[in-house]
Amino acid sequence: MSDLDFFEPFERVEAPPQQRAVGFFTDSSVCIGCKACEVACKQWNQLPADGQEFTGMSYDNTVELSATTWRHVQFIEERDANGKMRWLFNSDVCKHCVDAPCENACPTGALIRTEFDTVYVQQDICNGCGYCVVACPFGVIELARSDIHDDGLAHKCTLCYDRLKDGMEPACAKACPTDSIIFGDVEQLREYAQRRVEVLHARGESNAQLYGMPASDHALGGLNSFFLLMDEPEKYNMPRYPRSPKRAMAKAYLWGLGTAIVVAAAMALVFDAD
Repeated sequence: MSDLDFFEPFERVEAPPQQRAVGFFTDSSVCIGCKACEVACKQWNQLPADGQEFTGMSYDNTVELSATTWRHVQFIEERDANGKMRWLFNSDVCKHCVDAPCENACPTGALIRTEFDTVYVQQDICNGCGYCVVACPFGVIELARSDIHDDGLAHKCTLCYDRLKDGMEPACAKACPTDSIIFGDVEQLREYAQRRVEVLHARGESNAQLYGMPASDHALGGLNSFFLLMDEPEKYNMPRYPRSPKRAMAKAYLWGLGTAIVVAAAMALVFDAD
């Protein structure tokens, strides 16, 4: 083996041609909580089973997204305006943020943007540092450190990148029986989502709202996987104003610089007085 063969895995190759951005529009108004998307995701990606213990949280034993659960159907029980109990269903997933905090925080380049403008984790480059975990404002990405999967690396939804390469839609969207999960061109999905929320408002569903649109107060530039929610984002455990650590750095640096100047000036006054 020559010396050059050692560096072959790190050889730079030509990037695949850029494609139009694709993503998910998840319409919670037609979600029936069947969890077909959860099952399809696990089956296609060969993820181990979990969430089989009774939690007492309605019928939701999955509880949250994790390194082994990349789609999570939420069961939310609440009282409506008339005091009657109702369920809110929603299939949560990685948001594939336009300005992804996890990608910004990754020190090894393991998190990349694909030619489809999706966020993908390269497990062979990930070192398990966990910076992406604390950077994500949605609690999506996680290190695999459980009894059933413990490689210590970061895992999350890939938006079925392998299927996209073959011109197929992601497994969760393919399996959804009510078209609550719609896959396609992000710009076209946003236009459809706007029309959909107008229809619901016309039917008297005044709480229906879009979450993750670039025109909203989103510090992440919008989400390529966005949602139509039937109540406030907090009900679905989603932050109203998600923040990226990168965007707070400039202010932090300015505060640090200002503090250093004040301290230096104070010390100069002390020495001058002596």
